[in-house]
Amino acid sequence: MSDSKITKSDDEWREQLTEEQFRVARQHGTEPAFSGKFDGEKTQGMYTCVCCGQPLFSSDHKYDSGSGWPSYWQPIAETNVESTSDQSHGMMRTEVHCSRCEAHLGHVFDDGPQPTGLRYCINSASLDLKPNDESNG
Repeated sequence: MSDSKITKSDDEWREQLTEEQFRVARQHGTEPAFSGKFDGEKTQGMYTCVCCGQPLFSSDHKYDSGSGWPSYWQPIAETNVESTSDQSHGMMRTEVHCSRCEAHLGHVFDDGPQPTGLRYCINSASLDLKPNDESNG
């Protein structure tokens, strides 16, 4: 993928995304726990940004955290996922977003499994899944 940033107007994003994808990825929304299509997904492959297609997470790093959202112990590349401080809803959290288009992905917590101890808690609406038989071609 290109290192260049992708910037579009809200209208351009709305044309490309579903209403739920836009609400979550572009407006920093959160889907209800256990409602996302990838929470229990077991297919092997690459999870990419729903907005720009940048590879974000591998199914090899996915685990069942019981939180109700797809969880990963590390991104596919540290440079593909950036973080910022999130003080909304009366909490101190670390928001994660796509480094290419700044789509809101979810949050990262320090209660995950080894080897990283991290739990990237990600909204399904912010992701696409490219199964291994598709992502290798």
